[in-house]
Amino acid sequence: MTSSRERADGIVPGRLDRQRLARNFADLHPPLDPHAAVVAAQRCYFCHDAPCIAACPTAIDIPLFIRQIATGMPEAAARTILSANIMGGMCARVCPTETLCEEACVRMAAEGDPVEIGRLQRHATDRLMARPAHPFGRAAPTGRRIAVVGAGPAGLACAHRLAMHGHEVRVLEARPKPGGLNEYGIAAYKTVDGFAQAEIAWLLEIGGITIAHGVALGRDVTLEELRADHDAVFLGIGLGAVNPLDLPGSDLPGVEDALDFIARLRQADDLAAVPVGRRVAVIGGGMTAIDAAVQARLLGAEEVTILYHRGRHRMAASGFEQDLALRHGVRLRPNARARRLAGTERLAAVECEYTDDDGAGTGETFTLPCDQLLRATGQRLAALPEGLRVAGGKIAVTGPGRTSIPGVWAGGDCTPGEDLTVTAVAQGRDAAEDIHASLTA
Repeated sequence: MTSSRERADGIVPGRLDRQRLARNFADLHPPLDPHAAVVAAQRCYFCHDAPCIAACPTAIDIPLFIRQIATGMPEAAARTILSANIMGGMCARVCPTETLCEEACVRMAAEGDPVEIGRLQRHATDRLMARPAHPFGRAAPTGRRIAVVGAGPAGLACAHRLAMHGHEVRVLEARPKPGGLNEYGIAAYKTVDGFAQAEIAWLLEIGGITIAHGVALGRDVTLEELRADHDAVFLGIGLGAVNPLDLPGSDLPGVEDALDFIARLRQADDLAAVPVGRRVAVIGGGMTAIDAAVQARLLGAEEVTILYHRGRHRMAASGFEQDLALRHGVRLRPNARARRLAGTERLAAVECEYTDDDGAGTGETFTLPCDQLLRATGQRLAALPEGLRVAGGKIAVTGPGRTSIPGVWAGGDCTPGEDLTVTAVAQGRDAAEDIHASLTA
């Protein structure tokens, strides 16, 4: 039965009851039970020159950990995973495995049905993280102090690896919670039951890491001060600003950043209290656009449309993510770009123009009624300390995260590379190893 609130115009909370919301936001990829995990693991060919390893940014020994699961050693499998990727639990949930390890799986090429690497990784890491003892110990204290700016995946991976080497790590985080986009920017159905914070609490059990919240670089502390007080600095500051639309009407009520929408949903104690429009438009073609659009539907939006200015095959979101959106009733409208946001007191419609596959306008137009528009138009650096060289709008680095300033490293979304959790973890880990080598040379 449809409620009056469900069909109400405007941006309102409570379109669906709590029971339906709980079903809608259930785990996207439920965990495997022990028997199912062994059966899934036995499908692996345990390739010697495994393409799945090459496809993993953290180079996890995937055949080894799957063999360990197949032979009844899931906790050993977890140690194999976590020694390469300390945030393997989160990556098992949010990695686009369909374009990384599972796409490279030889069973994918032969049968179109890869080994479920992501779910097997989750099975192993969940088992080990449930144990009381942290699997990694610290080396003897070195007396060295490193500042890590940003408690996202890159910063946390860097901090953990440095702590393992015996260094003292101070993490500075601007937001109230650690986690970065894992906490604030990923769809709730991908990481349920507060897993982001549980994983961080587990990671910190190694000791030697402190986190100071509410501290922003440039506002509360300068890079020069950090360099003076520490033996090395790692910047994992992410991309704090969203690219503007620069369209007439973009300041109308009802227009907001998709990441703000996702963050508000992720931090909500009651999903029924999260307001959503009846007709929602999302501008963008990446994972954030998909996450925002699908969650708008799950909250009860009647119509959700993604507008993308090039052909569908040019969208940054994977085919799996696009199909997920379609299964949830999201309409994909590629070859369409917004030209003007219309409305008097608040947003009422998006005036659009059809485009060719390269994004050039054709001159033909259409109007899409909507009462909420979410911008998923990419991010850029919000601010940059003086003296850092920039390349392509991001902090330029050489090798394992070395910046143009001696003693300062960087990694994650603020540096060139794929904007993926697993890539950020790899960059943070590798920078930590380089920092350790430079401090102990």
